[in-house]
Amino acid sequence: MTCHPSAGARPPAAPSSTWATPTSGPSPQSRLLQLAKNSRGASCGCGAAGQGWPFLQIPPSSSSSSSLPAVHGTSPQSRGSAVGEDKQGHPPGQQVIPSMGTSPGQQVIPEWGHPPGQQSIPCQAMAAQPAGVQKPQKPFHIVTPVLESLSLSKAAGTKVFMKMENVQPSGSFKIRGIGHLCQDAARKGCRHLVCSSGGNAGLAAAFAARELALPITVVVPSSSGPTPVRKLQELGATVEVYGKVWDDANSRAQELAKTEGWVIIPPFDHPLVWEGHASLVRELKDSLEDKPGAIVVAVGGGGLLAGVVAGLQQVGWQDVPIIAAETLGAHSFHEALKAGRLVTLPDITSVATCLGAKTVAARALECARECQVISQVVQDEEAVRAVQQFLDDERALVEPACGAPLAVLYSGWLQRLQSEGRLPSPLRSVLLVVCGGSNIHTAQLRALQSQLGLQ
Repeated sequence: MTCHPSAGARPPAAPSSTWATPTSGPSPQSRLLQLAKNSRGASCGCGAAGQGWPFLQIPPSSSSSSSLPAVHGTSPQSRGSAVGEDKQGHPPGQQVIPSMGTSPGQQVIPEWGHPPGQQSIPCQAMAAQPAGVQKPQKPFHIVTPVLESLSLSKAAGTKVFMKMENVQPSGSFKIRGIGHLCQDAARKGCRHLVCSSGGNAGLAAAFAARELALPITVVVPSSSGPTPVRKLQELGATVEVYGKVWDDANSRAQELAKTEGWVIIPPFDHPLVWEGHASLVRELKDSLEDKPGAIVVAVGGGGLLAGVVAGLQQVGWQDVPIIAAETLGAHSFHEALKAGRLVTLPDITSVATCLGAKTVAARALECARECQVISQVVQDEEAVRAVQQFLDDERALVEPACGAPLAVLYSGWLQRLQSEGRLPSPLRSVLLVVCGGSNIHTAQLRALQSQLGLQ
């Protein structure tokens, strides 16, 4: 079935580089002269006082203003059409600027004040930039905090730091690599994005698509449940539910991507995705006083693992061991390591559906040859118990996929690895990537606990 965006979906953002030319209105001359004396054009770096001030303005076009998004809840008609003034007396083509407190017929002038008839010259027109050189686009992810966890430190027997990727705009680390790949696709002329996902990669792609003002179709399996579908629709995505597990949804997405102008966004198996995820480790280098004794991550398709390995190599930390945690029933990486080749699981039986790739990316297997990667499989019960414990300890709700690395620390697996000689003892510290995940809420957590006999 195909679910289309709800009527209340947020419209695409207006272009950021927009300008206006003031033509009339009050002129606070004294303040203008003072500003000119003080600033001498420093605000835009152009060397001309009073020029280059930015205004919020959508350039006039031949189309009706009904194509413009409503501002502050007003309908397009309330702002007038291209052939006459709107109800507030703005001339044709002049965009209403909200929250400036203007009266009907009054020209909007920024608080620094331009005199009547003076033209505002865009800064970029005066900047000394080589022709054809575009300013690098700001990434969609944020720099997340690194926090020490006293409860996890006590459980693990060593100091534990948490990289809080659950606070990313899309709810998980996925926005780092997925956002990076989407920006690259947009620069190359993509007209429509398509992504297959268990939930989190799709949310990251939908967030990026909204920021890029591109349409997107996300294909999810039925095992994802209603929560990610609703969130994807809220971000403006067209959602198609196809098949039982992610592999089924991915086959459908590959078919859709054959449409001209459509570009597929793989959820984990792409070099630009790994490159984006590597930014996580570069942030750790800036945040931590010393490199950790080990890093604990969740492994589904292997994109996060590949990104972490790339980041460790970039900052010179390639000797830091990585504990790759999976749940039984979604442990394709563990089986591949054991066999020394890619292995396809017959089915995904774990409740951690976002770890549910029946075959891990080939790059994940290569990572195990380049760095010390220790595979650790935990039970679903351990992962769900860890989710509840983390909620109680750190006041943060994450999904069972994130519960797998949490269980490594809460359930004593770290100490067992040390006793087996696979990890040094003592460890300087442990860094846990709290990968996050949006496919969870308290009622769902209670249902999982009941399903697994944990209540």
